[in-house]
Amino acid sequence: MDSFSTTTSRTEPEVSNWKAAILGLQHLLAMYSGDVLVPLLIGGALHFTAAQMTYLVSIDIFMCGIATLLQLRKTALTGIGLPVVLGCAVQAVAPLQSIGGTLGITYMYGAIICAGLFVFLIAGLFAKIQNLFPPVVTGSLITVIGFTLVPVGFQNLGGGDATAKAFGSLPNLAIGFITIIIILAINAFAKGFIRSIAILIGILAGSLLAGAAGLVSLQPVSAATWFHLPQLFYFGVPSFNASSIITMILISLTTMVESTGVFFALSEVTGQKLNNEDLKRGYRAEGIAAMLGGIFNTFPYSTFSQNVGVLKLSGVKTRKPVYFAAVFLIFLGLLPKVGALATVIPTAVLGGAMIVMFGMVGLQGIQILKKVDFNKNSNLLVASMSIGLGLGVTVYPQIFQHLPTELQIMLSNGVVVGSVTAVVLNLILNRHSAANK
Repeated sequence: MDSFSTTTSRTEPEVSNWKAAILGLQHLLAMYSGDVLVPLLIGGALHFTAAQMTYLVSIDIFMCGIATLLQLRKTALTGIGLPVVLGCAVQAVAPLQSIGGTLGITYMYGAIICAGLFVFLIAGLFAKIQNLFPPVVTGSLITVIGFTLVPVGFQNLGGGDATAKAFGSLPNLAIGFITIIIILAINAFAKGFIRSIAILIGILAGSLLAGAAGLVSLQPVSAATWFHLPQLFYFGVPSFNASSIITMILISLTTMVESTGVFFALSEVTGQKLNNEDLKRGYRAEGIAAMLGGIFNTFPYSTFSQNVGVLKLSGVKTRKPVYFAAVFLIFLGLLPKVGALATVIPTAVLGGAMIVMFGMVGLQGIQILKKVDFNKNSNLLVASMSIGLGLGVTVYPQIFQHLPTELQIMLSNGVVVGSVTAVVLNLILNRHSAANK
């Protein structure tokens, strides 16, 4: 038993296996759509065949489970030791589409492998910036993470594709808001274990209602095969190109900043304090996960922030449910037909659940900010500017459309803009304030 297990066992009662399994399923469903979306978008843009797309989605699910296991348990080399769930880095979609479309898909995987190696090698150096994250910075960053994701939930609530004629249709809004109402009602009136799986119940109930209304198609299930094994270099041996490698390294820096915010959010929720060694192992695990993604022809992986909301709502802060979630992901990745069942959950249902979860993540950041002395003008400026700029570029990322592509990748990400703003302003303003005392 490692140090985290010892810490949580003193503060929480042991969760039974069957309860942990159900909570693990809740974690899986919370991240599933966001993760499956990445292979669907990239495979669609690169005109993959149905067989290629089936492999891409299934092996991606499998690798999510492997990547999550790498983070759950502390070893001498890897593992943050927090209840984290890893999935595809969504910010990698556009760059990978560009690399695959212009150079070829093998160059995508060469760039992913190199970026993963880069993350692994700089993990120790990156971990030493922990002192740059006092409560005013972490609180602002976690607030930005939560509230910049709320628009994603609203987009899913409307049906997913904002350009479609059916976007915001009455059926989509109805099942989405019914899902929200069910989750809120369970949290308000239920107790104990039922309350802790409110999100899962809401998703299942919303899906059943959508099915009764004829809004669920089982075609993906019938089209999927029953079993397959992961294959090395399924789409070809990786190729390497300097510009594509640099692009993916920039994306990796973005995901490391986001993961840092999620690590601190989980630290706040679980009460486990993080040190430089913890962060280093966490970054190394993500680097290894990215390298494995390139080798097995999937994607880079990073910590999913939506699962912080699941953790917060369930109140169960141990890693046991996430171990079950990781095993489920591996199992579903080996059985494409079973895994395809989760793809039939309507986007609007997931959108409703996301709004609740992401709102909870944002409020977690606000709770941290309550500890900050806002009588100091410097703290007020750090929080207001970082949150304001982070939300601003999320709403209007095209404001940077005339800048070089590499800068657009960084600056169109609200979490990166918010976190960099918070760190830099805190260094300037609070160091200046301390020097004047």
